Amino acid sequence: MTANNVRAQAIRAVEAYVPPAHFFDAGEEPGKIFGENVFSKSVMQKRLPKAVYKSVSATIERGAKLDPSVADAVASAMKDWALEKGATHYAHVFYPLTGQTAEKHDSFLEPVGDGSTLAEFAGKTLIQGEPDASSFPNGGLRSTFEARGYTGWDVTSPAYILENPNGNTLCIPTVFVSMTGEALDHKTPLLRSQQAMGEHAERILKLFGHENPGKVVSFCGPEQEYFLVDRHFFLTRPDLMNAGRTLFGSKPPKGQEFDDHYFGAIPERVLGFMMETEREMFKLGIPAKTRHNEVAPGQFEIAPMFEQANMASDHQQLLMTVFKTVAKRHGMEVLFHEKPFQGVNGSGKHVNFSFGNGQLGSLLVPGDTPHENAQFLVFCAAVIRAVHKYAPLLRVSVASATNDHRLGANEAPPAIISIFLGDQLADVFEQIAKGAATSSKGKGTMIIGADTLPHLPTDPGDRNRTSPFAFTGNRFEFRAPGSMQTVAAPMVVINTIMAESLDYVATKLEAAVAGGVEFDSAVQGLLTDIIADHGAVVFNGNGYSDEWQTEAASRGLPNLRTTLDALPELVSDSALELFETYKVFNHREMHSRYEIALEQYALTIGVEARLTSEIGTTQILPAAVRYQTELAQNVAALKAAGVEADLGPLEEISGLVAELRSALGVLKAGLGHHAGDSGLAEATHAGKALLPAMDGVRAAADKLEGVVSDDLWPLPTYQEMLFIL
Repeated sequence: MTANNVRAQAIRAVEAYVPPAHFFDAGEEPGKIFGENVFSKSVMQKRLPKAVYKSVSATIERGAKLDPSVADAVASAMKDWALEKGATHYAHVFYPLTGQTAEKHDSFLEPVGDGSTLAEFAGKTLIQGEPDASSFPNGGLRSTFEARGYTGWDVTSPAYILENPNGNTLCIPTVFVSMTGEALDHKTPLLRSQQAMGEHAERILKLFGHENPGKVVSFCGPEQEYFLVDRHFFLTRPDLMNAGRTLFGSKPPKGQEFDDHYFGAIPERVLGFMMETEREMFKLGIPAKTRHNEVAPGQFEIAPMFEQANMASDHQQLLMTVFKTVAKRHGMEVLFHEKPFQGVNGSGKHVNFSFGNGQLGSLLVPGDTPHENAQFLVFCAAVIRAVHKYAPLLRVSVASATNDHRLGANEAPPAIISIFLGDQLADVFEQIAKGAATSSKGKGTMIIGADTLPHLPTDPGDRNRTSPFAFTGNRFEFRAPGSMQTVAAPMVVINTIMAESLDYVATKLEAAVAGGVEFDSAVQGLLTDIIADHGAVVFNGNGYSDEWQTEAASRGLPNLRTTLDALPELVSDSALELFETYKVFNHREMHSRYEIALEQYALTIGVEARLTSEIGTTQILPAAVRYQTELAQNVAALKAAGVEADLGPLEEISGLVAELRSALGVLKAGLGHHAGDSGLAEATHAGKALLPAMDGVRAAADKLEGVVSDDLWPLPTYQEMLFIL
């Protein structure tokens, strides 16, 4: 099928689009369906014996140890609820180090002696499953002859029903560990790190007079960016299907330079997709809040409300699953790759981070006069210290072959980790550094100039979209995570470095008070020391500028530009000590994650390199040669007719064909090279040899796209994929 035929099919699909169904039934209120497919606390309260419900609630709300004796009662109630919802199977859902979701479905029904069946689901089945651990990335922790792994019920993340036209499934969020207890997933370290962070935050709260502050947890609000393309185009682009990004494609005549897509009117088919995804997410208890066009054509964003980090991470993975499923029903494909299209903005997953609890709210709310809010300043200073001291770990938490294409471009922060505080907080901490803070910049009022318009309150500081770690009023926004990755990875690092920083702060204050220092003086001294030692990480300027690169180096801030630069930080002495001290990872787990990251990096680039070679050899080169032949035949016919022929086009295409052949030769030689026997050697070869060779093939191919006849070009173009929706 030619590109012209695919284009025509995509256009017909857009023109003929009719939403597949009503997104909300007649009389149905969105608020009433929220969480209807979730085995929530309210459902448990109705179905569980009072003592069992009380025990489970204590674990969920206060972090009390899970009583295994409640499992049978919970399993029985969960099974009955699921059967009433039409579920025929159950699945332990876990999050292995593939970055994807994993699940194995088992039927509730078991045969009995008289030939009938009985629905069974015991407490032991709820609590524990046993997948093959050697079949998932494990970095040497498991092998084929030592394959046993376990899934374990996470009671803090509620079970839910995943609906499908072929039958519903009860999904139970679980951790995934090896037989020896090492984490093989993202959830286990997230729960460990959250517990460590909360413990030391509570110590500080007690110093501020909160006798029973309650369990402190981290909160996360991930902003998910993504692209949509018509499935006709997607299915005829092998690179999109297999690598998630286009490995070829020249810049379209019009891109994002007019700034006319951001917050623009949402196309009808896209809005239909968004409305259906929101209905499905509401039923699953995912608090979707904001939807809009993003900067690049074909790019969009959804932002849910804040949740506890563990649940936010689970919901984020579930959101991606729902998006993929629903998009197909609307004739589109969702692209979560960080840079699916070269030359336009890529996609991130901004992680908005805070910590607190239901009793005290967020501990990162400064109030109108933050210079008087000592508790906030202490917690904020702990963040500054953590980000400065452990910037390399924050960088490695977002490191991947896919995110390397995005970081440092004009849509993403640079690889240099810095903090933006805004004018108000920057001024307060500058005062602290000089002795004491005595004032705070206040809010203002904007008078627009038309009597019919209201006066608008203005904030005491601006926003900075170039900062990787920016304070935004009541939280910090970590803008470096990529759109395809799980938010658990950066949250594990944030929680752990905050645990260490809060531990440091609590220990210093406790020692000062025990030594007879007045508490307010101890706080002032601590804040002064932290801003003096770690203030270099605060930067309120333009993170995209070349000048910042130089200034950051003079401040001693690390600039780990690529994944290969960042990954060794996982196994540095300081990282190993940090994660083991706070019982998040032991040394074996850290080394395994390092090896897995190297392997994933090399595999990702290897797939892309083979695709580049295949598409370049079997699609682009033949199309270019056909066009070259047409031009040669035209020149020959003109000469035979005695007409002077222009050899320029033929010479141009011949030069580009030769350039493409040469670049493909270099790439094929790189693919045939044996890089070595270590993960580092393979990853280094992928990054240093294969990536440049792929760039060479693309450069020649993209130039050919600009000269080869449109009816011969084999691939849907950027102009088509980005604008036909």
